[in-house]
Parts: sequence; structure tokens; C-alpha cells
Amino acid sequence: MSERKGFRDVKVIITGSTGMVGRGVLLECLDDDRVVAVLAVNRRPLDIQHPRLTEIILNDFGNPGPIRDELKGYDACFFCMGVSSVGMDEKGYTRLTYHLTTCFADVLKELNPGMVFNYVSGAGTDSTEQGRLMWARVKGRTENTLLKMGFRDAYMFRPGIILPERGIRSRTGWVQGLLTVMRPFFPLLGKFKSVTTTSKIGRAMINAVYFPQEMKRLKGPAINALAGM
Repeated sequence: MSERKGFRDVKVIITGSTGMVGRGVLLECLDDDRVVAVLAVNRRPLDIQHPRLTEIILNDFGNPGPIRDELKGYDACFFCMGVSSVGMDEKGYTRLTYHLTTCFADVLKELNPGMVFNYVSGAGTDSTEQGRLMWARVKGRTENTLLKMGFRDAYMFRPGIILPERGIRSRTGWVQGLLTVMRPFFPLLGKFKSVTTTSKIGRAMINAVYFPQEMKRLKGPAINALAGM
């Protein structure tokens, strides 16, 4: 796979880096010499300091206007922010998943038309937007809209089982409880091609900026393959 022309050292925006996946992506970016600057846009502060890291708190992703000027000049966005659909109706989940994501992406597209946009979706997302599962329809609609926005490139990451690495924990209580129970089986689970890790997702997102992929919706095996490039 040939390297994408026009990219050397890149500046990236990461959302959701206080969550399990986003934190894994952030740590990989800070460790990768190709990433010369990281802007973390979160709803709550991080506990990480790094010379290449800048942090901005944005309470309403549906209105990124107050930080508009700070969003200029970036090569990629790794959008890792998301919420669980448990206990939510479709209207509320659509607002937090579809509207906030696309509003933020709209501003980035206007400011950085040559950007690569990577979105953390999920296994089972429904691209037809017509399926039985509410969350899958909403995620599918979000994916479809992002892919049509006209970014230089865009990838929808659809991980299934994600194993946390580097001491990362989930902020969702039931998820962390499940991970704790499963931890003795991590070495076995890691042998399955469909299973990925927080570190591999981070490396794959960075590599997606440099190595264009024919597939735009990446499941576990494709994520792992891209991480190893």
C-alpha cells in the first residue's frame, strides 16, 4: 500500500480522550513521532500533560463556535466520543450520537477540507438505517453522513470486543466490571482476529492518515491489519 502524498508530520484533533478508546488513541498519538501536535477536545479535563498536547474543554459539541479558531490547521480528527444507548430513547440517542458528531464535523470540514476524519462506530452498525436495533440505525446514519461530507478521506471504525491496554479502564461501570471478569482470558481473546485493543485502534487511526484504504468501514480484522502497517 503506497503512502498518501502530502502528509509528513501531522496535527490531529481527538475527541473523547477521557474514555477508554479515546485514551488509548491519545496515548498512541503522543508516542508516535509522526504526530507533532494533538488537540484534545473533551467535556471534562484530562489528567495527562505532554509538550505536544493541548486541551480544550467544550461542553456542547453541537456548538463548537466558541473554539472555532482553535480548530484550524489540523490534518486529522479521531472522533472517539460516544455514549451508551442503554436506557435511552431514539430521540435522545440521536441527539448525542448523530447531531453532536455531525455538527462538530461540519465545522472541521469547513476549516480543514483536506482533513482525514476517523469515527469510532461499532460492530453491528446498520448502514441501511432501516434495521430493528435503534442504536445501529443511528450509528449507520451517522456513518453515512460523515462519508458524504467530502473530507479528504474518512473511515468508520467498527470494533467489536476491545481489550484495554496500558492501564486504561472504562468509565462505564458495567463495562469495566465485565472487563475485570474477562481479564484472565485476555491472552486467549487476543488470538481472535475479530478482537482488537485500545492500542491497535490508536495505531490504526494514525496509519489511516498515511495509508489510504479502499474499505471505509473497518471491522476488527481490518483495524488490526492497519495497525500493523
